[in-house]
Amino acid sequence: MTPSKDWSPVSLGIGEPRHPTPALVLQALQAHSAELAAYPATAGLPAFRQACAQWLSRRYDVKTDPATQVLPVNGSREALFAFAQTVLDPGADNVVVSPNPFYQIYEGAALLGHAQVHYVPSVAEKNFAVDWDSVPSEVWKRTRLLFVCSPGNPTGAVMPLSEWQKLFALSDTYGFVIASDECYSEIYFGDTPPLGGLQAATLSGRHDFKRLVCFTSLSKRSNVPGLRSGFVAGDAALIAPFLLYRTYHGSAMGGMVQQASIAAWNDETHVVANRALYKQKFEQVTPLLATVLDVALPDAGFYLWAGVPGGDDEAFAKDLLAQYNVTVLPGRYLAREVNGINPGQGRIRMALVAQPEECLEAARRIVQFVQNHYPSKP
Repeated sequence: MTPSKDWSPVSLGIGEPRHPTPALVLQALQAHSAELAAYPATAGLPAFRQACAQWLSRRYDVKTDPATQVLPVNGSREALFAFAQTVLDPGADNVVVSPNPFYQIYEGAALLGHAQVHYVPSVAEKNFAVDWDSVPSEVWKRTRLLFVCSPGNPTGAVMPLSEWQKLFALSDTYGFVIASDECYSEIYFGDTPPLGGLQAATLSGRHDFKRLVCFTSLSKRSNVPGLRSGFVAGDAALIAPFLLYRTYHGSAMGGMVQQASIAAWNDETHVVANRALYKQKFEQVTPLLATVLDVALPDAGFYLWAGVPGGDDEAFAKDLLAQYNVTVLPGRYLAREVNGINPGQGRIRMALVAQPEECLEAARRIVQFVQNHYPSKP
C-alpha cells in the first residue's frame, strides 16, 4: 500500500513512546560510563533491586525481598518471552492461556516452548474484560502458564480485584503460573492508579506471591524504550530458576543501564508530567474521534481501541493510509480467529505516542476520512 503523497506521514501504529527522555536518566548514563568496563552480574546490583523493591512499596504498598523476589530484565518483552521457556516443559502437553486480542510475544513464547495456545476473548460489552469463564476445565487442567495484561494492550482495560481473585483460585486449583504484563501501569487518566498483580495478591493474603510473577518496564513510564530496562518481581520459587536461565542465556543488564534505571525508579516527578501529557492528548483526541468512530477513553494505557464504520478494519487502515497518510493498526492483526470469530475484527488500535499537535492532526484527518467515505457513524 502506497501512502498518500499529499499529506505528511503521521503514525499511530506502533506503541513506541516518543516523549522526551528525562534529563536525570541521561545524566546518570553519563556519570556511570565507567561501568562499561566490567561484566554485569545477572542478578543485578543490590542497589538496583532495592530501588525496584522500594518503588513497589511506594506504588502498590507491597513488600518484596530484593534479594530473592526481584530481578532486572532487559525490558518486559524480552523477559516475557524468556520466562515462558523456564516454565514450560517441552515434553509435556502444555497449554498457554492468552487473552485475545493480545501482545504477540505471548504467542511466540508459547510456540517456542512447544505449547498449545488457548485464546480467551475480551468482551466489548463488559469494558473489554477477558471472558475467563469461557475456558473449559479440560483446558485449565493442561494449562502451565497464563498471560494477563493489565492495563490491557490494546484495550486499556484494568483488571479489578475480583478478577484477580478468580485467577488466583484457578491457579490454586490447577497449578498454573500467572505472568502479569504491567508495562502500561503508570499511564492512567483517573485519580486511582491501576491495580497491580502483586498488590492484588497482597490484598488477598497471598504474601508469598505463589505462582505469580509480574513484569514491568521503564519504556512507557519513563520514555526510554531504547534503554531496554525493566524488572520482574514475585514468587521467589519462580525467580530463582529464571535467574539461572538468564545466567546461561547471557541476559545481564549493563551496569550503566542499571544506574540510569535506579535514577528513574527513584523519581516520580517526570512520571507525573508524562502522565499529564498523555491525559491532555486523550482529552483532546478522544471526543473528536468519537464523532465518527465507536471509541471511548480507556481505563489506562496509551492506545485507543476503536470500532470502525463498515466493520472492515483492514480495509479502513489501508484506505486511511493511502488517502491521508495516517497509520493505524487493524485490530484483527492483534488477535486470532477462534470458532469463526476474531475479537479484533472491526476495530483499530491507535497509539497516541506522538506530540499532542501531531495526534490532533491525525484525528482531524481520520474524521475527514470517515465523513468523506462512510455515510454515517456506526
